[in-house]
Amino acid sequence: MQYNLRPLKQEEYSLLEDFLYDAIFVPVGEEVLPRSVLLEPSIQNYYQDFGRAHDYCLVAEQEGKLLGAVWARVLSGPVKGYGYVDEHTPELAISVQNEFRGMGIGTALLRAMLDLLQRAGYGQTSLSVQKENPAADLYKRLGFTTLEEKDEDYLMLYAFAR
Repeated sequence: MQYNLRPLKQEEYSLLEDFLYDAIFVPVGEEVLPRSVLLEPSIQNYYQDFGRAHDYCLVAEQEGKLLGAVWARVLSGPVKGYGYVDEHTPELAISVQNEFRGMGIGTALLRAMLDLLQRAGYGQTSLSVQKENPAADLYKRLGFTTLEEKDEDYLMLYAFAR
């Protein structure tokens, strides 16, 4: 499958809300969460006011259609993200549209984002993933380690080689 990776354009920032909703893992047999979940402050952290310093996003595009996105933000302030480590560690979110999962797009996006963050001078990046989410295996394969195991999810960290 042919696609291009590129930075998210400013006029596309509002699409992060849709990508984030698609990224919410729903275990087999459970109901999809209502879209109103995006209004929770801990969820809004991942897309609201995107485009500030320390915000990065790459998308996979094919013939004008966005197939997936990976983005990173350094989250600070009173409301933290699920993968928060500290105020110097960007936290990742990734989403690939259902019909394009399992084709290597997520891997390509994630590798490109890791490269971008390392070139930007970060020492590490983090994310949170539910234990049942098959993406947890992808993160482990790419070198993420479990920093903390919680009831339903892992807080994972990727440390860049120095």
